[in-house]
Amino acid sequence: MRRPALRQAGRRGSEDIMAHVNRVLRSINDEDASRCVDIFLRPDGSIGFEEYRRDVEDGRGWFPVGGHSSRIFHEESAALAAAIGDVPWLRRVIGST
Repeated sequence: MRRPALRQAGRRGSEDIMAHVNRVLRSINDEDASRCVDIFLRPDGSIGFEEYRRDVEDGRGWFPVGGHSSRIFHEESAALAAAIGDVPWLRRVIGST
C-alpha cells in the first residue's frame, strides 16, 4: 500500500491547505516495505526527506520516524545523499539496485 503522493506540511484553515502541500518526488521502500524514505518538494521550492514506518497489522498507515523533514536542500540529489548517509537500511537498498 502506497502513501498518498501529497502530504500536508501543516494544518491551518482549509483555505491554506493547498498552499502547504509537499509533493513526493521519490519514495524508496526497504526490503519488506515496512519502512520508506520520501524525497519531497516543498511549495517554496526547497527539497526535503523523511523516513517513515508502518506496521502491517496497524491499518492507520505510515508514521514519520526519522526527524529529518525540516532539513532543507536545494537539489534532490543532495537530499538523497543525506538520506543515504543518515538512514542505514537505505544504504543497503540503494546499493542493491
